[in-house]
Amino acid sequence: MTPLVLIPGMMCDARLWGPQMGAFGRRCVIHAAITEADRVEDLAAAVLDHAPARFALAGLSMGGIVAMEMVRQAPGRVERLALLDTNPRAEAPEVQAARDAQIQKANAGQLREVLRDEMKPNYLADGPGKQAILDLCMDMALTLGPEVFERQSRALASRPDQQDTLRAYTGPALVLMGEGDRLCPRDRHDLMHALMPHSRLVIVPRSGHLPTLEQPETTTAALLRWLED
Repeated sequence: MTPLVLIPGMMCDARLWGPQMGAFGRRCVIHAAITEADRVEDLAAAVLDHAPARFALAGLSMGGIVAMEMVRQAPGRVERLALLDTNPRAEAPEVQAARDAQIQKANAGQLREVLRDEMKPNYLADGPGKQAILDLCMDMALTLGPEVFERQSRALASRPDQQDTLRAYTGPALVLMGEGDRLCPRDRHDLMHALMPHSRLVIVPRSGHLPTLEQPETTTAALLRWLED
């Protein structure tokens, strides 16, 4: 059974994939932290250093960005690829421009405020479980802290465009997004689906940027189908 490497989004940890874990059975699952470097290329290389020789790879948001770089560096090792709520393009200049101010605030003891006021409100669709998920996201982020926030912010700001990487990838692929994702909207996912010849596009209703937590049953079903195809 092919091992599975899971990469969380920015300022998240393995709990982002918590609702899926019971469905993976006896499969070897590796949770990859992406916290120790400020370049996507270095983060991807570090995950590859600790990954099996061949594996299935799933990443959400920043995790998907690192996953694409892993495919660029070692395409023959990634047996199948799942990209959730992510973006294959380099960062837009207007997003880059906001990062230094956010980093300064985080390093001045205002990480909670940055997350609360500028980031988390854009993450989730409305629903009865929204506040509990926001609380979990805040706990994950504050546990990682401002130094990780700075490293991850700088990695995202300087990330390479990965459209050629996806165009060259021929393994089974899943492109999945929450229908209401405002951070990584539909056009990014249509693009990734079009670039990869063996991909399936799944749109998860009643979900925003974190479908693994917002609509876990639908997301788990899509991941299991991708693993078993």
